[in-house]
Amino acid sequence: MSVLVADGERPREGGADRKVVDVAVGVLIRPDGDFLLTSRPPGKVYEHYWEFPGGKLEPGETVEQALRRELQEEIGITIAGVHPWKIEMVDYPHALVRLNFCKVFEWTGELHMREGQLYAWQGLPVAVKPVLPGTLPVLAWFASERGYAGDTRGGS
Repeated sequence: MSVLVADGERPREGGADRKVVDVAVGVLIRPDGDFLLTSRPPGKVYEHYWEFPGGKLEPGETVEQALRRELQEEIGITIAGVHPWKIEMVDYPHALVRLNFCKVFEWTGELHMREGQLYAWQGLPVAVKPVLPGTLPVLAWFASERGYAGDTRGGS
C-alpha cells in the first residue's frame, strides 16, 4: 500500500516507529451525487481544513462500529448501511493514519455540528478550502468514477 506524505518538509512526531492510527471515515453521498465535507474543529491539528467526517477506532471496535459512533457524536446522525470503499495510508507530521473510507447513502437525523465545525455539501470541483491532504485522494476517486477530468479542487 502506498503512503501519502503530508507536509513532508515537517518533522514526524514519534519518529519512524510510531504506530498506525486507524480512522473510520464516512463519505456521505446524497442522491444528487453531492458529498458532505466538514471543517476540522477549532483547536485540533489542521483546524479549519475540510475533510470527510469520522474518527479514530476505539480498542475492539470495527470500522463500521467506529463510524456509527463518530457520526452520531460529531454530526448527530444515525447512518444506515456502511459500504467499505477504499483504504489510504497518510503520513501526517502528527500521526501515521490508516483512513478506512466508507460510502454512506442513507442516514436519519439532522446535521448538528457538535464540535464547532462547519459543513458543506460539495460536488466536483469542491469550493471549500483548504482541503485536508487525506481528503485529496477521495476527490480523485470521485473524478475517476464520475468521468470528471477537471481540477477537483477548483483551482486551489
